[in-house]
Amino acid sequence: MFAPRVFASMIGALVAFAIATYILNGSLISAAIQTLICAVLMQVGYFIAVVFLVWKEARARRSLSTGKVPVEPASDDKQTGKVSIRRLNRAGHSNR
Repeated sequence: MFAPRVFASMIGALVAFAIATYILNGSLISAAIQTLICAVLMQVGYFIAVVFLVWKEARARRSLSTGKVPVEPASDDKQTGKVSIRRLNRAGHSNR
């Protein structure tokens, strides 16, 4: 969930909601209040989704730390196309 994309989508959905609400009700104040309520509900939903993703990741990491660690290749050369963290942490490596 890339935040700027989510916020842009939320703004687009809120604009469409505001226009539809105004057309249906004919009241600008009612449309503004209902759009504000919709925005709060969307933010609550986004927050719950982020908390769920963090919880799911934490649960996956806990299950890996209890001894269910996947077997890694013995050599860094077997991981073609991937940069190993072990390789980056070698003495003399510079991130400049």
